[in-house]
Amino acid sequence: QVVHAHKPHFMALHCQEFGGKNYEASMSHVDKFVKELLSSDAMKDYNRARVYLDENYKSQEHFTALGSFYFLHESLKNIYQFDFKAKKYKKVTGKEIYSDTLESTPMLEKEKFPQDYFPECKWSRKGFIRTRWCITDCAFDLVNIHLFHDASNLIAWETSPSVYSGIRHKALGYVLDRIIDQRFEKVSYFVFGDFNFRLDAKAVVETLCAKATMQTVRAADTNEVVKLIFRESDNDRKVMLQLEKKLFDYFNQDVFRDNNGTALLEFDRELSVFKDKLYELDISFPP
Repeated sequence: QVVHAHKPHFMALHCQEFGGKNYEASMSHVDKFVKELLSSDAMKDYNRARVYLDENYKSQEHFTALGSFYFLHESLKNIYQFDFKAKKYKKVTGKEIYSDTLESTPMLEKEKFPQDYFPECKWSRKGFIRTRWCITDCAFDLVNIHLFHDASNLIAWETSPSVYSGIRHKALGYVLDRIIDQRFEKVSYFVFGDFNFRLDAKAVVETLCAKATMQTVRAADTNEVVKLIFRESDNDRKVMLQLEKKLFDYFNQDVFRDNNGTALLEFDRELSVFKDKLYELDISFPP
């Protein structure tokens, strides 16, 4: 639908978590998806394509589950892609698919974040893929990124900014430093993927539940906090918010929907520390 509506001449599609959470069992479906996409009616006028799939889940130190797709319309002439090893551009012809060992593919840079960046130093599939293109003498980088999520709402609520926000900050800084370092000529860059940015949880809760009282529920065996319940001080102590590791249940969902949630944008602060390096396009999700 997007292709038919906008008829792009150059299309980039960045995917994360390729193969899903249960990638050992599901990765076999990826190849079928890719083949159907390349042969679909909507893509018939795109006579050149580059597909990069990180499918090698057995390599824990390298696996990112990222997928980067690039489609070039037949009307585009003289399109070049950068070879990071040879440090020169190569003309793009035909359709090519790369998978498994992307580390040996010179047409991209792929990195998994250093292990000490990962919460509790447990490996997960977070990293980035970078490609460089030149169209009619205009050179630019496209970066597929996957940053860390909030593993627990309870931990995210504890501090402002949260520990997870700090980890995302560190990882995004790492990527930006890599793509503007001295190894290659500096060009314009577009970074898009799964940033996993969250609103400042502590500030949001304190605002939404400013007049509420908080009840703490602990596990009987470990005394660990497993739930926070925020109740109105009056009104029969109605429950306003229940907060668990994977649960954020607020009684008035309209606050997140009205006017596309713009009332909460003041708590969207994570990108502000990179305002000298990144400009974010306006967010306008489909209704």
